[in-house]
Amino acid sequence: MEKRDWELVQKYISSDPELKRYIDEHEEFERKLGEMNRLLYLTPEEEVERKKIQKLKLAGRDRIEAILAQYRSQGGRG
Repeated sequence: MEKRDWELVQKYISSDPELKRYIDEHEEFERKLGEMNRLLYLTPEEEVERKKIQKLKLAGRDRIEAILAQYRSQGGRG
């Protein structure tokens, strides 16, 4: 995440429950993927789960970007 985006997250995370939820989910997905990536082998079921988590993480990241774009369009005010 770019520094400017991270600064917006820090500024608004305590007052924007939606942003907080997506950031928390993103961090959890990142943790789960990190655990899976450390494994030498994934079962087919684990591989499906990994792909699902990657898609959810990406969708959440898109939503975070949309929220931050709203704040940027407001000139960082809120």
